[in-house]
Amino acid sequence: MFVSLTARPHLGLGLLLGVAALIVDAAAAHRTAITAAPERISPAGVGNVRLGETYAMLRAQHLVGKITKGCELAGPNARSAPLSGPLKGSVDFTMTSPRKVTDIGVRGGATARGVGIGASIAKVKAAYPKARVDHSTDHTFGVTLVRVPKTGRGELEFAVDTKTHKVMVIGIPLIAFCE
Repeated sequence: MFVSLTARPHLGLGLLLGVAALIVDAAAAHRTAITAAPERISPAGVGNVRLGETYAMLRAQHLVGKITKGCELAGPNARSAPLSGPLKGSVDFTMTSPRKVTDIGVRGGATARGVGIGASIAKVKAAYPKARVDHSTDHTFGVTLVRVPKTGRGELEFAVDTKTHKVMVIGIPLIAFCE
């Protein structure tokens, strides 16, 4: 059925205002998504997820998902949980209760001094001059590790893919391998 907007001007105005409202809402949502800054990674943790925090505290704040069995190589009591959005990655916990954060693996949604997923080794070294490149895991895991010592203003580890030469994972304080 076709309705002429000239025959019913009030219908045309209402339709026009409705479309304009949708466009304004979409533009505001797009601006918010673009301007939302990534979480900050520090040696203490990422965003509000801190080393030493308990699983119960993090879950109550909706910072992590449901806890599950962790790496089989770590033993039967190993536990981990996924990070909640906008962060991507996982959190490993202690073997005994209360479960406390031992390390965090970030795969997206955060940066450490402007270095995020997709950065190069050169960018890591520019942000952390005392960082050391370790090629011992190149053949076994397909990643080069870039370690930032405590004396280098952080205890972090970056896993850089050997094929793309881009950061894949940022570990706080280290990257836990389970393969």
